[in-house]
Amino acid sequence: MRKLLLALSVLTLLPFSVLHADAIKQTKGDFEDKFRQLDEVLPTPNVYRNAAGEPGHQYWQQQVDYTIAARLIEDQRRIEATQDITYYNNSPDTLKYLWVQLDQNKFKDDSMSALTTTFGGIGNRGPASKAASGDSPAQISLAALRRQQFVEDTELGYDISRVVDGLGNKLNYTIVGTLMRVDLMQPLKSGERTRFTLDFAFNIVEEDAVSARSGYEHFPDDAREGGNDIFLLAQWFPRLAAYTDYEAWTNKEFIGRGEFTLEFGDYDVSLTVPADHIVSSTGVLQNPRDVLTDEQQRRLEKAKTADRIVFVVTEEEALENEKAGTTETKTWRFRAENVRDFAWASSRKFMWDARGYQQGGDVMPVVMAMSFYPKEGGDLWKKYSTESIIHTMDVYSRFSFDYPYPVAQSVNGPVGGMEYPMITFNGPRTDLQDDGTRTYSQAEKRFLIGVVIHEIGHIYFPMIVNSDERQWTWMDEGLNSFLDGVAGREWDPTIPWGVEPRDITGYMKSNVQVPIMTQSDSVLRLGPNAYTKPAAALNILRETILGRELFDFAFKEFAQRWMFKRPTPSDFFRTMEEASGVDLDWFWRGWFYSTDHVDISIDSIYQLRLDTEDPDIDYARERQAEADKPLSLTDERNKAEGKTLWVDRFSDISDFYDENDRFTVTNKERNKYQKYLKDLKPWERKALERAVAEDKNYYVMDFSNLGGLVMPIILEMTYTDGSTEMMRIPAEIWRRTPKAVSKLIVTEKELASVTVDPRWETADVDTHNNHYPRQIIKSRIESYKSKPRSGKVYRDIMQDIKTELETDDESN
Repeated sequence: MRKLLLALSVLTLLPFSVLHADAIKQTKGDFEDKFRQLDEVLPTPNVYRNAAGEPGHQYWQQQVDYTIAARLIEDQRRIEATQDITYYNNSPDTLKYLWVQLDQNKFKDDSMSALTTTFGGIGNRGPASKAASGDSPAQISLAALRRQQFVEDTELGYDISRVVDGLGNKLNYTIVGTLMRVDLMQPLKSGERTRFTLDFAFNIVEEDAVSARSGYEHFPDDAREGGNDIFLLAQWFPRLAAYTDYEAWTNKEFIGRGEFTLEFGDYDVSLTVPADHIVSSTGVLQNPRDVLTDEQQRRLEKAKTADRIVFVVTEEEALENEKAGTTETKTWRFRAENVRDFAWASSRKFMWDARGYQQGGDVMPVVMAMSFYPKEGGDLWKKYSTESIIHTMDVYSRFSFDYPYPVAQSVNGPVGGMEYPMITFNGPRTDLQDDGTRTYSQAEKRFLIGVVIHEIGHIYFPMIVNSDERQWTWMDEGLNSFLDGVAGREWDPTIPWGVEPRDITGYMKSNVQVPIMTQSDSVLRLGPNAYTKPAAALNILRETILGRELFDFAFKEFAQRWMFKRPTPSDFFRTMEEASGVDLDWFWRGWFYSTDHVDISIDSIYQLRLDTEDPDIDYARERQAEADKPLSLTDERNKAEGKTLWVDRFSDISDFYDENDRFTVTNKERNKYQKYLKDLKPWERKALERAVAEDKNYYVMDFSNLGGLVMPIILEMTYTDGSTEMMRIPAEIWRRTPKAVSKLIVTEKELASVTVDPRWETADVDTHNNHYPRQIIKSRIESYKSKPRSGKVYRDIMQDIKTELETDDESN
């Protein structure tokens, strides 16, 4: 292209870039600033939460202490308890009443959760149904029928029998679904505390029937007459709702998905259970001599310094224990300091192993990692549960803070995976084979390791970094899923941990996506939205945007600022920016506040050559470029047919232009070139002469942002000599034209091909348009047998009626 270089300092690319801009034209008024500052969306900084994302100099939070005495009535599968609650008003406000969470009321048949559960549809937790379509009948799963029947047959929800103040005066209370307002006798002023007592009872749900976060599981085939149960007790006692600086009372109805946010406090809990039960619990056991044998106490002490697990209750002892049962009881007493919740598990089926995690440091030098599981857990649990606990603490502490509690536990029961302070519930098991052995699949092994890492990780987030799960699920699930991916890949990178950018592309281009910053109960697909997408986003932020050094420093700063405090999303966003020194508003806005996806297309590449302005060089180049064009098909066929050209037949008739063409250089052009050189400033001539001597390749690459989410452009450039080079262009390239950009890249070598995001770092949903030139798309084709057009399978009743009825033995 002649006269491409109009001035030494400006390379004019309009003939190329204008074509690209016209292809994705921005109409008047539709400009969207993808780099608009996020401060206009975030809450205004104040004395409680400052602009750096730190707790402000007047930050406060409430404290609630509990003393609870609970009894497990095994044959009734029922809890009866009394609790004394001491509430500390550290807020600057005067409170006339307190709100208490009654999570067990969710299971009542007239609860908001039950009444708003739809028949089919997206987002249902537990067994799903499908509505009728055409000639097909509506469907309801047997699991859904089982749940319906259990709820119908069992009276669920709390039975509140007494609410009195510290002097024994009856307090008025009002139950509103899963919440209860307790009216105080006197307003509770700032800096004061109040104490009240509450008696309650409830029937424990069968977890397998109702798909809950806790409950009992029945084992009818155990040797004991009537079988045995494992009891997992969580969200089991009335708990004070949080009172915060950003929302006041967090009194959202518990529907089931948005979990909870709670206040920190100290717990003193006495649990009376059948005497042959083993109890795992939040806190530290206060009376081991009352509930453990001398040998069990010795084993527990030995485990503190052991290199591998020590069985406190062996498999043989557990098997023997589950054969009998007793009418006697024992009371296990646990104390826990500075925790935001309390959970426990109880069963005569449990074996119990333990090993001390030698953490070192001043916070908690030795942490007891312990696992509780029945025979159904088998070798899978013996090998991997407690080891996974220790591995998690080792990795998470590097990214946040030393584990501050004395115990960390993993309990096997009906709950697939759930977390509470110092204790987690995890579901994978072995399978009993016909020969009496127990085996497990690779998937179950991976599931156990992954779920233990994830749930133990939750003790850090949100059990210590106390985010509001009722409002922002991603702040605990997303942050934790990111870190469990880090820990998991340090365990075994061949296990698919599900937090890579490639793992979220399907969801990001779907029509059921909602912004990450959506309240928990309104999210359509919780897994991708609250777990995978934020985890993948943080993975990208660490590996691609900030780099590990900046990200790790900022993330650890956030964790340490907010341990034992209550952060909001704005605190996280602001801390990550303030501590890393990088403006990330575009990243938070795109990934967390929008449903845009990543789809960067490389549309075209123009290879340009710098004009020297020397006519003897430039005209020769143009003559060669003309000669390199394909021969006209007509001319080729005329030549093949032997046609003689007119100029060859009458060669005696010629003129000047038969010897000279439009590429012939005249002295006029040469003089003009010399004048051009003479008029250049010394630095201009030097720059030109160097550029001509180097004769580099100038490539103009056109990119389109088809997904709307601005991201860095990562290029792998492959040259004709086979070598490759990586280039990382920051996301800010899109700041003025977020729909399309052109980039000039100058190279010494000649390009053969270019690939955008070659390692799938950015969650680009369509990798087919990431190549230039385009590549053949590889896929698969599968043969199939045609079905009847109606799609129905017809019953041959005439034949089927001849079938004899099988007995139970034959059918088995």
